[in-house]
Amino acid sequence: NAELWRQPCPPNSPSTAMSIPFSLSEAGFEGSRSLVSGLHNVALQTDNGGRAPTSSSDDSDGADVVEQRPQFSPSAMAYPSPPHMHGPIVAVSCYTCFADLAHGPRGVEAQRSFWTFRLNLNDGTLTLLSAVPKGFAHNPAFTRCHPSLNVVYSCTESVRHEGQVLALQLDSRSGELTELCPPVSAGGWSTCYLTIHKSARRLLLVNYWDSTICTLELLPSGKLGRRLCVYDPKGGRTMKASADRHVNHSMNDERAQAERQSDPHSHAIVLEPSAGTIAYVPDLGMDVIRQFHFDEETGVVTPCGVIRSGVKRAGRGLGPRYLIFAKALPTCYVVNELSSQVGVFTYDAGVAASIESAWAGAGSVEAKQAAVCAAAEPTLTLVQTVATIPDAFPVEMNTCGRITIHPSGDFVVTSNRGHDSVCVHRVHRDSTPPGLLSLAGIFHTRGETPRHFQFDPSGQWLLVANQDSNTCAVFAFNTATGCVTYTGNTYKVPSPNFVSVRA
Repeated sequence: NAELWRQPCPPNSPSTAMSIPFSLSEAGFEGSRSLVSGLHNVALQTDNGGRAPTSSSDDSDGADVVEQRPQFSPSAMAYPSPPHMHGPIVAVSCYTCFADLAHGPRGVEAQRSFWTFRLNLNDGTLTLLSAVPKGFAHNPAFTRCHPSLNVVYSCTESVRHEGQVLALQLDSRSGELTELCPPVSAGGWSTCYLTIHKSARRLLLVNYWDSTICTLELLPSGKLGRRLCVYDPKGGRTMKASADRHVNHSMNDERAQAERQSDPHSHAIVLEPSAGTIAYVPDLGMDVIRQFHFDEETGVVTPCGVIRSGVKRAGRGLGPRYLIFAKALPTCYVVNELSSQVGVFTYDAGVAASIESAWAGAGSVEAKQAAVCAAAEPTLTLVQTVATIPDAFPVEMNTCGRITIHPSGDFVVTSNRGHDSVCVHRVHRDSTPPGLLSLAGIFHTRGETPRHFQFDPSGQWLLVANQDSNTCAVFAFNTATGCVTYTGNTYKVPSPNFVSVRA
């Protein structure tokens, strides 16, 4: 049955038999069984063009012979489904307006702010599935997938316009992204990070430019509800930097550092993974990690400590950007953007429990906040600092981007913007204290400014958004050694800034 048709009829030849190589099964054929009973390959008389005649002069009664064509059922026609229907969906967001950003991208402004692809898990190739309409969203810069629904949340980044949070419906078959509900105000400017509480009832966010922290309600449908809380670390003070005139926050020289660190700049908000009652906010401007108690019911964050994010060298700033907790270890990793370092911290669950007990044991919200402040102690302790770039590479030529844990929990991976690489550190579970790091390797990302990257759920493929070369590149990740190998698969995407993967 591998042949599509037998050898075609020679020109000007008499009528020739032609075989149809399909099985007349119940699922795949619906036609007159009397005509083809007991046959597997059906021979039809054809004319010189290879077509079955619709009438014959040899019929004794002169009646027309009606051609009967084989009909295939939809299930047979759809099997097997094409490769681009299988595998995780990859959503990439893009910058659409550089003038509204604190930093200065060098790529091409995107006209379409979201692109979706299908990842082939066999070879790491991507198939482009969809692109949103022009003007769909303004500078979406961070995305977060709902833990159980096909909903993707994103936030807009602008120093001139108040940020918005978007809730987008993801079609798992076509990859299409559509608006699930109207956007909700983020309560500040240059929104840069979203976190979903483990209950999926609350979404927490931070605004980089004015450093405010906000909690939104999440509805069971995945839609965005009301804004519950806004906290300002500045206490209402006016910022020293101006949105209309400021240094390029992509730079890392002394002048840029001095201005970037003249104001608080909240860059992420991360909940400790067990109970989700302690929130950590890296403040790039103040070189600290702000520690908060988070009350899920009210959405209120209450300050309860400040932790230095690392050890300064040569008087340069640290610039904590992101942090992430180790898998099944009492360890936390903080990437310091300006110093190109990762700080390793131990996590004290006992102190976190004491802070939660203080909140639970008080009466009114005001009393609870006072009790938390009285019980405040740091839950994180710095135990190690490692570099993300080679020793001789000038630190002022680099800023760190993302940090994450490999799905296996065995590696910490950080991106370098300037050195244009990903740095892989091995996690030592049996070290004292557990979770200390050693360098596994530093690997070029085949593009400029790897702002973000993401693993697929299996951990075998690493997808990198090279912002300033307008590309997304795919790499194979060796889960035994931490080695990163380029697959040869690179895709043009204008100013990509974030990669999310939905299995």
